[in-house]
Amino acid sequence: MYVIRRSPQNPLISPFADKQWEADGTFNGCPVQVGKFTHLLYRAQGRPDALLTPNGISTIGKAISLDGQRFQNRRQLIVPQEPWEKFGCEDPRVTFFEGKYYIFYTALGGIPFGPGNIKVAVAVSKDLETIESRHLVTPFNAKAMALFPERINGKITVIMTAHTDEPPAHIAIAQCDRIEELWEFSFWEKWHAKLDDRSLNLTRAPQDHVEVGAPPIKTKDGWLLFYSYIQNYFGGGERVFGIEAILLDLKDPLKVIGRTKGPILVPEEIYERYGIVPNIVFPSGALLHKNGRIDLYYGAADTTVARASLNLSDFIPALIPERRVELVVRAKENPILRPITEHPWESKAVFNAAAFELGGMIHILYRAMGDGDTSVIGYATSKTGTKISERLPEPIYVPREDFEKKQHPGNSGCEDPRVTIIGDTIYMTYTAFDGVHSTRVALTSISCKDFLARKWDKWSKPMLTTPDNVNDKDTCVLPEKIGGQYMLLHRIDPLLCADLLDTLDFKKSRLTRCIEIMGPRPGLWDSVKIGIAGPPIKTSAGWLLIYHGVSKTSTYRLGAVLLDLKNPTIVISRMVDTILEPIEPYEVEGIVRRAIFSCGSVLRGDTLFIYYGGADTVMGVAKVSLKKLLKILLPDNLK
Repeated sequence: MYVIRRSPQNPLISPFADKQWEADGTFNGCPVQVGKFTHLLYRAQGRPDALLTPNGISTIGKAISLDGQRFQNRRQLIVPQEPWEKFGCEDPRVTFFEGKYYIFYTALGGIPFGPGNIKVAVAVSKDLETIESRHLVTPFNAKAMALFPERINGKITVIMTAHTDEPPAHIAIAQCDRIEELWEFSFWEKWHAKLDDRSLNLTRAPQDHVEVGAPPIKTKDGWLLFYSYIQNYFGGGERVFGIEAILLDLKDPLKVIGRTKGPILVPEEIYERYGIVPNIVFPSGALLHKNGRIDLYYGAADTTVARASLNLSDFIPALIPERRVELVVRAKENPILRPITEHPWESKAVFNAAAFELGGMIHILYRAMGDGDTSVIGYATSKTGTKISERLPEPIYVPREDFEKKQHPGNSGCEDPRVTIIGDTIYMTYTAFDGVHSTRVALTSISCKDFLARKWDKWSKPMLTTPDNVNDKDTCVLPEKIGGQYMLLHRIDPLLCADLLDTLDFKKSRLTRCIEIMGPRPGLWDSVKIGIAGPPIKTSAGWLLIYHGVSKTSTYRLGAVLLDLKNPTIVISRMVDTILEPIEPYEVEGIVRRAIFSCGSVLRGDTLFIYYGGADTVMGVAKVSLKKLLKILLPDNLK
């Protein structure tokens, strides 16, 4: 499990309007470390030249930085000179190899651009200040060639995307004895005859597209390669540009020993979503530091250079399934609650529980359904957190108002409770549904004293928190005031939102704002919709929020995010992968297949107990170390 954090300095390099050669775009940057300096080579796109091309000529610029984020001294390094690059030099990949810098780039030799004039070229430099030679490399259509920084089994090794513009594209490996062979036609003629044998098959679907990204990085576990993966590039759905990674064997680069399940980065930020070509993140370079931090440089919307960082020690287990250690452990008692056929009100399903600790006992308020499909709230307790101590034979909360009473056959009632204790008052939010109108959120309360005395008739009259005709769900009250105001987290599809209120009295007014906190991430496990699990838990690092995400396969999973302590609408860190996904039979098979859905967690010492519904049918609980979870969300080398 890992996070990837964008640099707060993003975008690192943006177009300069007063410099014609980089006025329209500065993107796809590739870094190389030279002593204490980071040299960044990037694609610079100038303004259109009416006599040459309407698109503007691309050249390769260079900038220098001491911290890898703030770049200065921008200038052109490679400009078109040869006929085969007359119309542009794009997307450099630079590697220091055996005493020289080899800068591979895409050479555009004609208009209109097509397979016959898009090829790979290389420029050679001793100091990254002057170019001593340049050569046309591939006689066929290719892009994104990168040189491995050392020989493999005595062989010079490169990786490239062959036939990018005449698909299917091949990410392929080439090896030779002499560096000069890379620009000899006879070498490529022989190599190309066995292209299929030298290719890596990385696409998951025939409509998808791949392209080499950053030059490979050597780790003790293998060669790490970040690459571009475009879902539905050739049709079949929405195009999603993402960055993925593979791990190649140190001695056999054609052997894949690990890969990410899907994207680790997709367009989310403004500078990634809007630009010359919207909604693009494209990996173009990476650096591995001694402290284990990887800085990944990428092009954003074909306009700017950006950077994101991740922790190698957390990332490797995500690539190699055998190395993955489950952070979250399911209780051996699972499912801890099952339907009771003798109780008509909970004979069909018991799931999605609020949970909190009070008086030394963990209290579990769970959603229950019988054959009438009316949701009510049941009650159970646990001393240990995993074993049920008591379970009442009757519900403790039932529909009382018109907005939650059944008006049409089907589901209705009081769904998915979430509980927050403020002072000596217990606040319970839940989804109120009458089967006809939009789902809305209701709020009720009870004193801690009356709750412990089990005076269920003391629940206050529920009040709707959301306006009519607004589909709102997944709501809770933050346990503390923010700036003197109450904060409610809620979901207006597809966004997780917040609103700040002076009072929790909704008799006269309701929620009026959707202050966006975060949304779904296209192409990932939470690509369709998201919502909170239970109320956030305050830690020294921030508010820890467990949340659910739904994918295009309608699978419900849990993830984790860290929100700012002073302003919880700010996301500090968000996990890329899940912390819990449906794999057990009771999570996969049920009323809603492949569903893990949580409404509450309890922290005891360092152990966080996450209560969740399995397949909308039973209740389970899983345990996770808070310390370990926070270390992944906020590793020391990414602070």
